Amino acid sequence: MADLHKLTIYELSEKLAAGACTSVDIVNDVLASIDATDGKVGAYLTIDRASALEQAKVADALRAEGSTLPMLGIPVAIKDLLNVKGQPCTCSSKILEGYTAPYDATVIAKLREAGTVLLGRVNMDEFAMGSSTENAALGKTSNPWNLKHVPGGSSGGSAACVAADEAIAALGSDTGGSIRQPAAFCGCVGVKPTYGRVSRYGLTAFASSLDQIGPISKTVKDSALLLEVLCGHDKMDSSSIDMDVPAFGKSLTADTSLAGIKLGLPKEYFVEGMDPEVEKTVRDAVDHCKSLGAEIVDVSLPHSKYAIAVYYIIATAEASANLARFDGIRYGLRVDGKDPIELYGKTRAVGFGSEVKRRIILGTYVLSSGYYDAYYLKAQKVRTLIRNDFTAAFKQCDAILAPVTPTPAYKLGEKTDDPLKMYLDDILTTPVNLAGNCALSLPCGFSSSGLPIGLQIIGDSFAEETILKIGHAYEQTTEWHTRKPEIS
Repeated sequence: MADLHKLTIYELSEKLAAGACTSVDIVNDVLASIDATDGKVGAYLTIDRASALEQAKVADALRAEGSTLPMLGIPVAIKDLLNVKGQPCTCSSKILEGYTAPYDATVIAKLREAGTVLLGRVNMDEFAMGSSTENAALGKTSNPWNLKHVPGGSSGGSAACVAADEAIAALGSDTGGSIRQPAAFCGCVGVKPTYGRVSRYGLTAFASSLDQIGPISKTVKDSALLLEVLCGHDKMDSSSIDMDVPAFGKSLTADTSLAGIKLGLPKEYFVEGMDPEVEKTVRDAVDHCKSLGAEIVDVSLPHSKYAIAVYYIIATAEASANLARFDGIRYGLRVDGKDPIELYGKTRAVGFGSEVKRRIILGTYVLSSGYYDAYYLKAQKVRTLIRNDFTAAFKQCDAILAPVTPTPAYKLGEKTDDPLKMYLDDILTTPVNLAGNCALSLPCGFSSSGLPIGLQIIGDSFAEETILKIGHAYEQTTEWHTRKPEIS
């Protein structure tokens, strides 16, 4: 049953329904793919081989009994900041090395209920702080399209394993672009849902008002199906929205017309210094959407130029509070000291990497007495202006088209010595998180060096159906998503 690992969720579901393969066949084929390529890609931190095969056997038995669960027997990889009961949850940090999760995150429980096979945990930037997965303390991950380049971050392992066909799909989290950016760098589809659409219970928090869990997959339709499984109100998450979940997967049809759809094009997103190949490729994608019947209108998001500054004030402030729990007392690494203060200091000094320390210090500073009003409060006010810009823009259009990143994936080590330069990678994605809107990334072309380029489709709050429809229409009339990397 070779090459099952190269198929999509829908293709595998059809084969399973027809009896052309079993879930055990699929899992074995994916595991063989991991064995063949992950030594070079480095996407996985841990693989649950025995558990995955046992889950696959259960899925096959359920199917024989007539079960039609939406993800029955489909293997999915999990970003290592989501709690899976009885399994490690390290957030790729030394401070949580050896920690075992005592419960399932809500999204994990939902995947289990849908029949999903949980493969293992994939690499990430430590505590989701980074844009290249180079801030990972427990492993190194490369871009499957060019192993000398970064996979993006912080969900770099999630995107890399999907691009390398080492999982059929994966879960990631997006705080400032951490699903969309690695999806763009690795040529996958990534969806950042509206804030509150997916429960954050069981997600190890980085910035609580920004974090959202979402899917990374091979096609828009696969992401739609996974998103439908993940969504829904959760009383364990106070930010979870109580509203009906649309049938995202079934709403995507063979119709590729975008007639009647208005797509906004913000001039502020074609920033100075953008790679010319990225700009041309995205503008070509805009023209393609126009050829499908969409009307292109100019919109303005004037306060988006402040998004990076606002993001790195708010996100670091929230991180400084969220990461205070990792102190060597309750769980994870513990370095003894002569008193509690020394114990805290030694544990955090050894356990946290330099980027995590940098953000904690910055966040503590902006929340400190005398600086709260000057930085944090002002950032929250500008955040409202950014949100208002999107509200005004969506009165003129149904969705917004933009690049995901200013450049294709860069070389490993290229930006590690310049954190500010790396922060600017998120210049086109952070506004969406600050506004709480939904957005997706999908491949729209390749650079001359063979690296993927992503198109970002931004929607209003709870407009996932709209952006998925637009992305699906674009995808079905182009061939970018069908290309595969040659890993050597």
